[in-house]
Amino acid sequence: MEEIENRFSSKALEDFQLIDRAVGGDDKAFAKLLQRYKRPVYHTILKMVRNVDDAEDLMIESFAKAFKSLHRFKKDFTFSTWLFRIATNNTIDFIRKKKINTLSIENTYTDDDGQSVSLDVPDHNLDPMEEAIKAQKEELIKVFVGMLPAKYQKLVRLRYFNELSYEEIAKELDAPLGTVKAQLHRARELMYDLVRNKKEHI
Repeated sequence: MEEIENRFSSKALEDFQLIDRAVGGDDKAFAKLLQRYKRPVYHTILKMVRNVDDAEDLMIESFAKAFKSLHRFKKDFTFSTWLFRIATNNTIDFIRKKKINTLSIENTYTDDDGQSVSLDVPDHNLDPMEEAIKAQKEELIKVFVGMLPAKYQKLVRLRYFNELSYEEIAKELDAPLGTVKAQLHRARELMYDLVRNKKEHI
């Protein structure tokens, strides 16, 4: 324990405590980790995809994947390093799939403790992560959608499970595009609320 305390910053050590609590079933610890890193993860993803809606979707996916695997986290490096690697690699997979032109994915970034972190860019031709991404999105559905108000559930399933664009969802539901975007934004806000306190949702 003393070795860990000497290696990491006080913020990293606090993250380790939150992780231990979260793995033990403490929802407030999950909420604290989400609130602590939601904004920096979002802005990192936004720089890569340059689209607000996609950045919000990818941020939710990244946290869902990280929280699902939290019990496997090892304290060999900071939580922020691990989380940002999950987020950036998930975003890279999205970029590859959508063939978005970007110059930022080959860069490195510095985490909260000043450590330089390189991105693990998958092979362009092999794309081995697609099945994992699909499974991850299905897990996101299982975790969150059943807890949302009924009027949002179909929207979220179309967006995450069926991977429809906003325009396709609007056509599918015969609804204005602005309404679809607004309701999906509200659904994302409710997801955050559910993580904060699962017992106090609509």
